[in-house]
Amino acid sequence: MRSIPLTFTCGAAVGVLGGMIGLGGAEFRLPLLIGVFGFAALSAVILNKAMSLVVVLTALPARLAAVSFSDLGAHWTVAVNLLAGSLPGAWAGASWAVRMRTATLYKVLAALMVAMAAALVLTHTTEPGALGLGAPVRAVAGVVAGFGIGVVAAIMGVAGGELLIPTIVLLYAVDIKTAGSLSLLVSLPTMLVAFARYSRDGSFTVLRGNLRFTGILAAGSIAGALLGGLLLGVIPNLVLIPGLAVILLVSALKTARHATPAAQTSRASGRAPRR
Repeated sequence: MRSIPLTFTCGAAVGVLGGMIGLGGAEFRLPLLIGVFGFAALSAVILNKAMSLVVVLTALPARLAAVSFSDLGAHWTVAVNLLAGSLPGAWAGASWAVRMRTATLYKVLAALMVAMAAALVLTHTTEPGALGLGAPVRAVAGVVAGFGIGVVAAIMGVAGGELLIPTIVLLYAVDIKTAGSLSLLVSLPTMLVAFARYSRDGSFTVLRGNLRFTGILAAGSIAGALLGGLLLGVIPNLVLIPGLAVILLVSALKTARHATPAAQTSRASGRAPRR
């Protein structure tokens, strides 16, 4: 099931879906890693995080070309505020993920997929406006929001842009284009912190054992994201967004089923033994 054509095609499909809505698509890649390629929950999260990191590193230069350094520099306090919460959140999320029982992690991932589906619908069908909070309250809210986003990003192995972008718009009244670039600047160190925590656990060996697979799937994701960007607007959001939300909901249901004892005994575990 991990042939080169299938792996690249799946990565490209994920990239296209993400590209059409201006995101990396990691939330769609995670169910494929579990359901199609047969990775256990924690192994799938770590591999998804690795590919999300590659996609962000690829997208960052393009975003910096579209949004000048001076524009980003004017909002450096936004990134610092969110990082104050997202960095410890990423460490905490990764710590919780490696300590969870496999069945519990499947359930958590399923719940987060449902939450992502709801966030996807809300952020693409409504026009977010700034909350107009005072500076002290906004600073506290930024740390709290950053912590929550860091936790979710670490547990799912995603960059977190689908949560960071609306948060930046709502809390800091930044335009959507600049918010997209700021989200990448926050995502990158946040993912590196989660990686550092995962690297301390025996489950991180799944990455070293699947470097070729990871590279092919990431290459497909990047190629698909470029194509998806070209297709941006071809499918109306009223059709595209509900369709993607349904995909996430179906994926959540299938992921939750992996938590049953019968499903777990029939699958080969990709998780290293607990120490």
